[in-house]
Amino acid sequence: MNRPYTFINVAMTADGKIDTFERKGSAISSKRDKDRVDELRALSDAILVGGNTLRDENPKLIVKSAARRAERINRGLSPNPIKVGIVTVADIPLKGDFIEAGEARKVIFTTSQTSNQQIETLRSLGVEVFVHDPPRVDLPLAMQTLKKIGVDHLMIEGGATLNFELLHLSLVDEIMLYIAPLIFGGANAPTLADGLGLTRDMTIQMQLVDVEQWDDGGIVLRYKL
Repeated sequence: MNRPYTFINVAMTADGKIDTFERKGSAISSKRDKDRVDELRALSDAILVGGNTLRDENPKLIVKSAARRAERINRGLSPNPIKVGIVTVADIPLKGDFIEAGEARKVIFTTSQTSNQQIETLRSLGVEVFVHDPPRVDLPLAMQTLKKIGVDHLMIEGGATLNFELLHLSLVDEIMLYIAPLIFGGANAPTLADGLGLTRDMTIQMQLVDVEQWDDGGIVLRYKL
Protein backbone atom coordinates (compact mmCIF):
# COMPACT_ATOMS: atom_id res chain seq x y z
CA MET A 1 0.00 0.00 0.00
CA ASN A 2 1.45 3.35 -1.03
CA ARG A 3 -0.09 5.21 1.92
CA PRO A 4 -0.14 4.75 5.71
CA TYR A 5 -2.62 2.54 7.52
CA THR A 6 -5.07 5.28 8.47
CA PHE A 7 -7.66 5.50 11.21
CA ILE A 8 -10.02 8.26 12.29
CA ASN A 9 -10.52 8.71 16.02
CA VAL A 10 -13.53 10.75 17.12
CA ALA A 11 -15.31 11.58 20.35
CA MET A 12 -18.93 12.44 19.69
CA THR A 13 -22.20 12.88 21.53
CA ALA A 14 -25.11 10.45 21.40
CA ASP A 15 -26.68 12.67 18.72
CA GLY A 16 -23.55 12.45 16.56
CA LYS A 17 -22.02 15.88 17.23
CA ILE A 18 -18.27 16.40 17.61
CA ASP A 19 -18.67 19.98 18.88
CA THR A 20 -21.44 22.43 19.77
CA PHE A 21 -22.83 24.93 17.29
CA GLU A 22 -20.29 27.43 18.71
CA ARG A 23 -17.42 25.33 17.26
CA LYS A 24 -14.99 26.11 20.06
CA GLY A 25 -13.69 22.59 20.66
CA SER A 26 -16.12 21.67 23.44
CA ALA A 27 -15.02 18.81 25.71
CA ILE A 28 -16.70 15.47 25.00
CA SER A 29 -14.24 12.79 26.13
CA SER A 30 -14.27 11.36 29.63
CA LYS A 31 -11.06 10.94 31.64
CA ARG A 32 -10.85 7.31 30.56
CA ASP A 33 -11.33 8.22 26.91
CA LYS A 34 -8.61 10.86 27.08
CA ASP A 35 -6.24 8.15 28.30
CA ARG A 36 -7.35 5.87 25.44
CA VAL A 37 -6.60 8.67 22.95
CA ASP A 38 -3.20 9.25 24.52
CA GLU A 39 -2.36 5.59 24.04
CA LEU A 40 -3.46 5.74 20.39
CA ARG A 41 -1.23 8.75 19.84
CA ALA A 42 1.73 6.98 21.42
CA LEU A 43 1.27 4.04 19.06
CA SER A 44 0.98 6.21 15.93
CA ASP A 45 3.70 7.52 13.63
CA ALA A 46 1.83 10.74 12.91
CA ILE A 47 -1.33 12.66 13.84
CA LEU A 48 -3.15 14.60 11.14
CA VAL A 49 -5.67 17.45 11.47
CA GLY A 50 -7.36 19.83 9.06
CA GLY A 51 -7.12 23.59 8.76
CA ASN A 52 -10.16 24.54 10.85
CA THR A 53 -8.92 22.37 13.70
CA LEU A 54 -5.48 23.96 13.44
CA ARG A 55 -6.81 27.51 13.50
CA ASP A 56 -9.76 27.18 15.87
CA GLU A 57 -8.60 24.62 18.44
CA ASN A 58 -4.82 25.22 18.58
CA PRO A 59 -4.12 21.50 19.17
CA LYS A 60 -0.95 20.25 20.85
CA LEU A 61 -1.09 16.78 19.22
CA ILE A 62 1.38 15.36 21.73
CA VAL A 63 1.58 12.30 23.98
CA LYS A 64 0.69 13.48 27.48
CA SER A 65 1.96 10.48 29.44
CA ALA A 66 5.65 10.72 30.33
CA ALA A 67 5.79 6.92 30.55
CA ARG A 68 4.44 6.54 27.02
CA ARG A 69 6.89 9.13 25.69
CA ALA A 70 9.69 7.19 27.38
CA GLU A 71 8.46 3.97 25.75
CA ARG A 72 8.61 5.65 22.35
CA ILE A 73 12.17 6.81 23.01
CA ASN A 74 13.14 3.29 24.07
CA ARG A 75 11.82 2.09 20.70
CA GLY A 76 14.11 4.53 18.93
CA LEU A 77 11.33 7.02 18.15
CA SER A 78 10.80 10.68 18.94
CA PRO A 79 8.83 11.39 22.13
CA ASN A 80 5.81 12.44 20.09
CA PRO A 81 4.41 11.44 16.69
CA ILE A 82 4.84 13.68 13.67
CA LYS A 83 2.31 16.52 13.70
CA VAL A 84 0.62 16.95 10.32
CA GLY A 85 -1.69 19.73 9.16
CA ILE A 86 -3.63 19.97 5.92
CA VAL A 87 -4.74 23.53 5.21
CA THR A 88 -5.52 25.31 1.93
CA VAL A 89 -4.12 28.62 3.19
CA ALA A 90 -1.61 28.05 5.97
CA ASP A 91 -2.48 31.11 8.05
CA ILE A 92 -2.02 29.16 11.26
CA PRO A 93 -0.83 30.71 14.56
CA LEU A 94 2.95 30.95 14.49
CA LYS A 95 3.03 30.93 18.29
CA GLY A 96 0.43 28.18 18.58
CA ASP A 97 0.76 24.78 20.20
CA PHE A 98 0.97 22.95 16.86
CA ILE A 99 4.38 24.55 16.32
CA GLU A 100 5.61 25.09 19.86
CA ALA A 101 4.23 22.31 22.08
CA GLY A 102 6.33 19.21 22.62
CA GLU A 103 9.30 17.73 20.79
CA ALA A 104 7.98 16.57 17.42
CA ARG A 105 8.55 16.77 13.68
CA LYS A 106 6.00 19.10 12.06
CA VAL A 107 4.61 18.85 8.51
CA ILE A 108 2.16 21.11 6.69
CA PHE A 109 0.47 20.38 3.37
CA THR A 110 -0.88 23.53 1.76
CA THR A 111 -1.44 25.15 -1.64
CA SER A 112 0.22 28.03 -3.47
CA GLN A 113 -2.61 30.22 -2.16
CA THR A 114 -0.41 30.49 0.93
CA SER A 115 2.00 33.42 0.53
CA ASN A 116 5.67 32.69 -0.08
CA GLN A 117 6.48 34.77 2.99
CA GLN A 118 4.27 32.60 5.21
CA ILE A 119 5.76 29.42 3.74
CA GLU A 120 9.30 30.63 4.42
CA THR A 121 8.33 31.72 7.93
CA LEU A 122 6.90 28.28 8.68
CA ARG A 123 10.03 26.63 7.33
CA SER A 124 12.21 28.91 9.46
CA LEU A 125 10.28 27.60 12.49
CA GLY A 126 11.20 24.03 11.59
CA VAL A 127 8.00 23.09 9.76
CA GLU A 128 8.32 20.96 6.62
CA VAL A 129 5.96 22.53 4.08
CA PHE A 130 4.68 20.73 0.98
CA VAL A 131 2.94 23.00 -1.52
CA HIS A 132 0.27 21.65 -3.88
CA ASP A 133 -1.50 23.33 -6.76
CA PRO A 134 -4.79 25.13 -5.94
CA PRO A 135 -7.60 24.97 -5.21
CA ARG A 136 -7.04 22.25 -2.58
CA VAL A 137 -4.40 19.95 -1.15
CA ASP A 138 -4.19 16.69 -3.12
CA LEU A 139 -5.07 14.25 -0.34
CA PRO A 140 -3.94 11.03 -2.09
CA LEU A 141 -0.61 12.68 -2.90
CA ALA A 142 -0.27 13.93 0.68
CA MET A 143 -0.82 10.39 1.96
CA GLN A 144 1.80 9.04 -0.43
CA THR A 145 4.24 11.69 0.81
CA LEU A 146 3.61 10.73 4.43
CA LYS A 147 4.35 7.11 3.56
CA LYS A 148 7.62 8.18 1.93
CA ILE A 149 8.77 10.09 5.01
CA GLY A 150 8.20 7.06 7.24
CA VAL A 151 4.58 7.25 8.38
CA ASP A 152 3.13 3.73 8.44
CA HIS A 153 0.39 4.25 11.04
CA LEU A 154 -1.57 7.51 10.77
CA MET A 155 -4.11 8.88 13.24
CA ILE A 156 -6.71 11.41 12.05
CA GLU A 157 -8.10 13.80 14.66
CA GLY A 158 -10.48 15.88 12.55
CA GLY A 159 -12.20 17.90 11.61
CA ALA A 160 -15.48 16.93 10.03
CA THR A 161 -14.74 18.16 6.50
CA LEU A 162 -11.35 16.46 6.36
CA ASN A 163 -12.88 13.24 7.71
CA PHE A 164 -15.48 13.25 4.95
CA GLU A 165 -12.96 13.89 2.18
CA LEU A 166 -10.65 11.11 3.37
CA LEU A 167 -13.56 8.69 3.64
CA HIS A 168 -14.95 9.70 0.27
CA LEU A 169 -11.54 9.07 -1.35
CA SER A 170 -11.24 5.63 0.33
CA LEU A 171 -8.16 6.74 2.27
CA VAL A 172 -9.35 5.44 5.66
CA ASP A 173 -8.98 1.88 6.98
CA GLU A 174 -10.63 2.15 10.37
CA ILE A 175 -12.83 4.41 12.51
CA MET A 176 -12.77 4.48 16.31
CA LEU A 177 -15.67 6.23 18.03
CA TYR A 178 -16.16 7.23 21.64
CA ILE A 179 -19.85 8.02 22.09
CA ALA A 180 -20.46 10.13 25.18
CA PRO A 181 -23.78 10.20 27.07
CA LEU A 182 -24.41 13.80 26.00
CA ILE A 183 -26.72 15.66 23.64
CA PHE A 184 -25.52 18.88 21.92
CA GLY A 185 -28.18 19.34 19.27
CA GLY A 186 -27.85 22.12 16.74
CA ALA A 187 -28.49 21.85 13.01
CA ASN A 188 -25.14 23.53 12.33
CA ALA A 189 -23.08 21.63 14.89
CA PRO A 190 -20.37 19.51 13.19
CA THR A 191 -20.67 15.75 12.94
CA LEU A 192 -18.09 13.00 12.34
CA ALA A 193 -18.23 13.62 8.57
CA ASP A 194 -19.64 16.80 7.06
CA GLY A 195 -18.56 18.02 3.62
CA LEU A 196 -20.89 17.69 0.63
CA GLY A 197 -22.45 14.43 1.72
CA LEU A 198 -23.41 11.33 -0.26
CA THR A 199 -26.52 9.95 -1.87
CA ARG A 200 -27.90 6.71 -0.42
CA ASP A 201 -26.50 4.58 -3.23
CA MET A 202 -23.01 6.01 -2.59
CA THR A 203 -23.05 5.22 1.14
CA ILE A 204 -19.72 4.21 2.68
CA GLN A 205 -20.04 0.73 4.18
CA MET A 206 -18.37 -0.28 7.46
CA GLN A 207 -17.97 -3.46 9.50
CA LEU A 208 -18.30 -3.31 13.28
CA VAL A 209 -15.39 -5.24 14.82
CA ASP A 210 -15.45 -4.25 18.49
CA VAL A 211 -17.74 -2.70 21.12
CA GLU A 212 -16.87 -1.58 24.65
CA GLN A 213 -19.37 -0.26 27.19
CA TRP A 214 -17.82 1.81 29.97
CA ASP A 215 -18.96 2.61 33.49
CA ASP A 216 -18.85 6.35 32.66
CA GLY A 217 -21.80 5.79 30.32
CA GLY A 218 -19.69 6.00 27.19
CA ILE A 219 -19.39 3.43 24.42
CA VAL A 220 -16.34 2.78 22.22
CA LEU A 221 -17.02 1.41 18.76
CA ARG A 222 -14.45 0.21 16.26
CA TYR A 223 -15.27 -0.12 12.58
CA LYS A 224 -13.26 -1.42 9.62
CA LEU A 225 -13.83 0.00 6.17
